[in-house]
Amino acid sequence: MITRLTERVIAAPKLVLTMVVVVLALCGAYGLGAADKMLAGGFEDPNAESSHARDVLDQQFHRGGATLVVKIDGAVGTDMSTSPEAAAVGQKIVAQLEATDYIEKPILNVWADPSLAGELLSRDKTSTLIIAGVAGGDELAPGRAEDLSQQLTGTTDGFEVSVGGQALMFSQVNEQTSKDLLVAEAIAIPISFLLLIVVFGGVIAASLPVLIGVASIVGTLAFLRLVAGFTDVSIFALNLTTAMGLALAIDYTLLIVTRYREELERGLDRRSAIIRTMDTAGRTVLFSGITVGLSLAALAIFPMYFLRSFAYAGIGVVVVAVLAALVITPALLMLLGERIDALNVRAWIRRRLGRPEPQPKSVEQTGWYRVAMTVLRRAVPVAIVVPVILLVLGAPFLGIKFGFPDERVLPASASAHAVQQEIDAEYAQNSGGTVTAVVDGAVTDDALREYAVSLSKVEGVGAVTTPIGVVVDGRQVAPGNPADRAGDLSLITISSAADPLGDDGQDQIQTLRDVPAPPGVEVRFTGMAAMNFDVVQALFTYLPWVLVVIAVTTYILLFLFSGSVVLPIKALVLNVLSLSATFGAMVWIFQDGHLGAFGTTPTGYLVATMPVLMFCIAFGLSMDYEVFLLGRIREEWLKSDKTKAANDHAVAVGLARTGRVVTAAALLMSIVFAGIAASEVSFMRMFGVGLTIAVLMDASIIRMLLVPAFMRIMGVGNWWAPAPLRKLHDRIGFTEE
Repeated sequence: MITRLTERVIAAPKLVLTMVVVVLALCGAYGLGAADKMLAGGFEDPNAESSHARDVLDQQFHRGGATLVVKIDGAVGTDMSTSPEAAAVGQKIVAQLEATDYIEKPILNVWADPSLAGELLSRDKTSTLIIAGVAGGDELAPGRAEDLSQQLTGTTDGFEVSVGGQALMFSQVNEQTSKDLLVAEAIAIPISFLLLIVVFGGVIAASLPVLIGVASIVGTLAFLRLVAGFTDVSIFALNLTTAMGLALAIDYTLLIVTRYREELERGLDRRSAIIRTMDTAGRTVLFSGITVGLSLAALAIFPMYFLRSFAYAGIGVVVVAVLAALVITPALLMLLGERIDALNVRAWIRRRLGRPEPQPKSVEQTGWYRVAMTVLRRAVPVAIVVPVILLVLGAPFLGIKFGFPDERVLPASASAHAVQQEIDAEYAQNSGGTVTAVVDGAVTDDALREYAVSLSKVEGVGAVTTPIGVVVDGRQVAPGNPADRAGDLSLITISSAADPLGDDGQDQIQTLRDVPAPPGVEVRFTGMAAMNFDVVQALFTYLPWVLVVIAVTTYILLFLFSGSVVLPIKALVLNVLSLSATFGAMVWIFQDGHLGAFGTTPTGYLVATMPVLMFCIAFGLSMDYEVFLLGRIREEWLKSDKTKAANDHAVAVGLARTGRVVTAAALLMSIVFAGIAASEVSFMRMFGVGLTIAVLMDASIIRMLLVPAFMRIMGVGNWWAPAPLRKLHDRIGFTEE
């Protein structure tokens, strides 16, 4: 298949490239508006109890929108709840919010409901909050919150007004992500291009991966905009599109061009060298793309559209990158011919320094071959010491905690972050810790009151507001809100001093859910604490299925590639070792706050969706290098006499042939991910740092040390498979030969 495709491409390279340019122009024009169609949320499980309760709030009570918090600060000594001047300013803001059609009622403030003073008034009473919900969901609420922030922020009659809350946080995350994407590209593309010149030797050859990368990004953006027309897509998928588009383009083009030069050195003409290259390295690229794509596709199992979006982006970018590598690269090689090595910087430097042209070396004379033989001679110590070190580095992962993203994911300079920090410091109760219970079913006033009394006795709970009364510490202290009842539905609002994302908040929501409900009714809880609890539960529910899918598909694919039932197991075990060390580093840095949390605000937990996302991406990329290395090792093995010495020689030659490619590709890929590490959104910085560590560790410690060590220990057993499976592989196997 690949041979026929290559023959047709190189038969008319100008026509092929012209068609590619036209298609990319159309994709670029269509994909330009992709970011406008994407959303900043998607962390919650739409099937969870908290999501169902929020849907009831939205549909039946026209509440449940993203929270908007308006903070009003007065002079020292001002009692914001009794000052006429403060009341005038506050009520003016409330009236403005009430006149805004997308603001949900009620608008909580101390002037309308003095019983909320414990939640809405600071300890010294010089500051107060107005809390409202912004309708419109993830699509419209962030933009609406930004509009209100611009209208309200400033000084009014001597009072400082600032705006925060979840709705504004999502808006600022959207804005920051767009800025970070430009920064990442500004870092990754020029630095990668300079290093590509060093790796490839010439400016023209170094341009190939950049062209393939741009094509991959442009094509995937068009694909994501198309998908966004049918389902929710997270704006963070753009980061993966840029990073993976460049990274895979570098990997695939480097592999193809390196093999093409090898074939030319062996004496093949240009056409034959291209066909031979695509029939070997091209097959490896195709197989690698399938492996990486399936690892990312497993994210679609999760119900949270944040994770599902990365599945869409991953599948899109892999498909486009593979197609671009298999079509554009041979066309350019055929069209450029010897000009592929034009503007050779290394040759120019050698001439300037008066150094001779390097003489061709046999593979056994290369430094990579000597490194491989050194490892093979010390296989047992390496196979013992290195895994122990990786396990020690991964030990912090045992203490991982998961949480929901809040304002702290933004830089401290962001207003949503700054406002929430002030609230945390100045207020006794956490407005973000409010829990809402939706009581579904006919319930008597006495039963509802008794239930509220039980809820009010849970540790850390403040006021419990029901349609019939406000209960504090088991006593009714004020009348309720009749608007909290609609037919057989009743709302109970529970204020709390607990951090909704901390251990106390998570313990509290479990305790609240354990309180016996009135007979004949169903109670669903929502709020930040409940959503965080449900997200973590959903991840643990679906994660085993994701891991099984990745493990099984990877095992089957590697078997089809290698014909061995042993090598896939080795690959899976070594990948887990590598990733354990990476995740240990993430917990140590970003959860525990060491090394200054790399300039972010440590929260004591990791955003729940990020470790899962990083695992799938890092696992797929590690399989990318596994396929590169294993393909060359197997090629040498099949040409050998199948002895133990032949196995060692095949491993050493395979490592020597791919060592430079894998190392260069990993270095270049790490630069791409380091661009993401410059993000001002904390969990995206963790994402970039984590993948940078994972790629470098995999390409060095795993591929260069553990793979040859374990393959030396296993000897000819590396290639074992039961007779029926060997026959199956002979019939349908997918190898580089």
